[in-house]
Amino acid sequence: MTNVIILNVYFKDENEEKKLREINALCEAVDCNIVYTLSKLVLRPNPATIIGKGKLEELAAIVEDTNTETVIYNGELSPSQTLNIADIVGCAVITKTNLILDIFARRATSNEGKVLVELAQLKYLYPRLKGKGDSLSRQGGGIGTVGPGETKLETDRRYIRGRILALERSLKEIAKRRKLQQSRRTKNQIKTVAIVGYTNVGKSTLLNKLCKSNVTELDRVFATLDPTARATEINGKNVIFVDTVGFIEELPESLVEAFKSTLEIAKTADMLLLVSDVNDEFIYQREVAEKLLNEMDAQKERIYVLNKCDLESSAFIPDEYVRISAKKDIGINELKDIIFERLFGQFRKYSITLDYEKTPLIKDIQKIALTAEAEYGKESVKVSGKILVSDYEKLIRIISDR
Repeated sequence: MTNVIILNVYFKDENEEKKLREINALCEAVDCNIVYTLSKLVLRPNPATIIGKGKLEELAAIVEDTNTETVIYNGELSPSQTLNIADIVGCAVITKTNLILDIFARRATSNEGKVLVELAQLKYLYPRLKGKGDSLSRQGGGIGTVGPGETKLETDRRYIRGRILALERSLKEIAKRRKLQQSRRTKNQIKTVAIVGYTNVGKSTLLNKLCKSNVTELDRVFATLDPTARATEINGKNVIFVDTVGFIEELPESLVEAFKSTLEIAKTADMLLLVSDVNDEFIYQREVAEKLLNEMDAQKERIYVLNKCDLESSAFIPDEYVRISAKKDIGINELKDIIFERLFGQFRKYSITLDYEKTPLIKDIQKIALTAEAEYGKESVKVSGKILVSDYEKLIRIISDR
């Protein structure tokens, strides 16, 4: 386990506690041991080091006293700022982006996920290759170095450029295959619902409940990286649900760009389930998710879902939210009904009793109804189920005409 110090710099329009909570969650995901946290409000950033030299020298003393291997800056730094801070504090300096890349590298399992991670890592590394051994040596430290980050420091920039081009070609081929899959779903009239939202709000757990699947569930940020699709039936109609990578505040632009193909499902799906955690800052979580979705131009109908309502706080909750607990299976059936009505139209229940001489009508009922269950009695058959409101008149005509 790597010992780290958090340099939590925040500006006047930022929430110190929120930023700290987020970086702590990222550190936990890569098994860092946080030995100290230095928070600093900055009104006028120093162009060279963000914060003043005096504060960095204070940090250097803490690094020496605690035998710390890495300082993690809670934000983004330019290559020169990273080098300048590392020179003063005397150890490796990495950023929030390094942490996220490290998590992504550990979680990627599919071929596409691995390609995306390597591409994002190389694009992040490329401008930081200045050809100076000392500057490159600061990139180590055991965090943010999974995968391509472990490449020898003398890696030639020309090789990096070539590798980036090769990975981008691979992604184009993957994108073609995904478009083909999407066109097949459209042709077969199969509806697709993307589960989106802030990281660690229970999206994978919700997918498992909706589809009775066994996707890995972890109480950690970015537990899901590769999009996971599962099919199920709702009231007799086939629906595909897709779990996506979670969002986070200030997701680095390079990561958004690299993972656009993964997030394309949010643009091509018929509907989005935007999930938030009722016990966290759910309005803020929704704002972060919607900002990224809007930047991607994912203008799809959205159902706003609040998860973990079994632990519900006393916060005021607007009526537009659907409250559920994926873990406790609370509100899942109600959510399914809402999803169905938004995708296919309103439905209603029906119940019809037929004499045995009219049992051939059951086949006609099954053709127009969503579901039709027959219960056989001594003198009659009871047929019940669900049907679209728009088809209910057809059902009445079938029964009355014969």
